[in-house]
Amino acid sequence: MSLELLQIAALNLKKAVPLMLKHKIPTTPVNYALWYTYVGEQNPELNQQLDTVISQYNTCPPVSSELLYRQYVADPVELDVREMRQSLDAMVTELSQSLKDTNLDANDFQSRINSNFEKLNRIEDEGYSVEQVLDLVRSLVKESDNIRSSTEFFTGQLQKAQTEIDALKKKLEQTEKDVLYDALTGCFNRRAFDIDFAGMLAQAPLGTCVILADIDHFKVFNDTYGHQLGDQVLRAVAKRLQESCRDGVKLYRFGGEEFAIIVPKSQLRVARQLAEGMRRGLEKLSLKDRRKDERINNISASFGVAQWQDKQTGMQLIEAADKLLYDAKRLGRNRVLPISN
Repeated sequence: MSLELLQIAALNLKKAVPLMLKHKIPTTPVNYALWYTYVGEQNPELNQQLDTVISQYNTCPPVSSELLYRQYVADPVELDVREMRQSLDAMVTELSQSLKDTNLDANDFQSRINSNFEKLNRIEDEGYSVEQVLDLVRSLVKESDNIRSSTEFFTGQLQKAQTEIDALKKKLEQTEKDVLYDALTGCFNRRAFDIDFAGMLAQAPLGTCVILADIDHFKVFNDTYGHQLGDQVLRAVAKRLQESCRDGVKLYRFGGEEFAIIVPKSQLRVARQLAEGMRRGLEKLSLKDRRKDERINNISASFGVAQWQDKQTGMQLIEAADKLLYDAKRLGRNRVLPISN
């Protein structure tokens, strides 16, 4: 690296570190790379996206950092899935051994072919009988069959490896997504919630609100119409809830038929209004059960909303929202608690 590039790198690092400290960004390799790229101002789209996130949260939640890093900084071929790497390493080792074995067979075959051709060249000089000539031909045929079997095996190994590599690539793409997303609904999953929630409370807890939503009578949908329609209900509810998530609000599938929403830089009153809008939106949902040719219109959910209090732990905040959700269920469902003042 030239002296000029070293100076630029040092300057960018001096800019990046104070910004990370200001916004309480953990000093991880991913965050260093992300903010180093940001202060370098080489990618306007990244800077715009990161500025938007900072304005929404007063920080950059871990999941947002990871997604921005993947999209704008990481090399597309960078793979950090240990199982995939081990599979590929094992495949390479197997192919390497197969190639080595095939080369050994080929060298041995070449030596035998050369020996047999030398004998063929001496047929006239040494007066070989017809039977000796036939033996030489049989030997050549046998050696040819051996090397053909060896090369066919290696070709099969190559084809098998290519098939496995293609499958691994597809699995890898899906695995990369599954790390943070729920496969059924497409929204963020519980792992993403845990990462973001811990990050928000550690970096910018002031005004953080949590909404817990649970689909009413979900077991009835499954028992009456089957799990296929139950999955359809989950997807439709997630989509409708997602439509209300703006300005940094994030939706997560919390588990089963329960969803969580993190509302940054807010107030309990505002978060409650958001939950009420979501509740009304779900009431308008209508799905069709194709097997019974029936229209399903009675979809609703109950909501519990809580705001972070000083010295409150993340578990206590979730428990506060969960208790309000339980009370909403107990009082008749399809409602938001606490009640607006």
